[in-house]
Amino acid sequence: MTSHEDSSMPVVDMPGNRPFAPRVSGFTRPFWDALGAGRLCTTRCADCGAFGFPPRNLCRTCWSRTVRWVELAPHGRLYSFTRVHVVPGAFAGDAPYAIGIVDLADGVRLMCRMLGEVTADHLDRPVEMVVLRYDDGPLFGARVV
Repeated sequence: MTSHEDSSMPVVDMPGNRPFAPRVSGFTRPFWDALGAGRLCTTRCADCGAFGFPPRNLCRTCWSRTVRWVELAPHGRLYSFTRVHVVPGAFAGDAPYAIGIVDLADGVRLMCRMLGEVTADHLDRPVEMVVLRYDDGPLFGARVV
């Protein structure tokens, strides 16, 4: 796995269990293990160089199955966001909350939970990715810096 010097992510302790715990497969285990250790990783096609996020065992660009695990730099910019007020019951204790679309420095665009106050003034501002450490495992989120 390739790495970035600045790849360590801050950890934010979250109360309780994840509302919808992800399914961890043999293929996705490296992603979850790295996240638990404070690093964000994904797959990258060895043939065309395209990133796959979430991690995939097949390149969505050229259909190659030759993918490698790589670490991503845990910073980028806030592309867009929305504030969620009406939520499924599992998220009732969190509402309202913001979901953002983040463009990472490595070129990956992802959607994640935003921590802290997020307003239209924060669009295109720098963000840092964080590990959300729940009792039953990690998730990732971002916050404006």
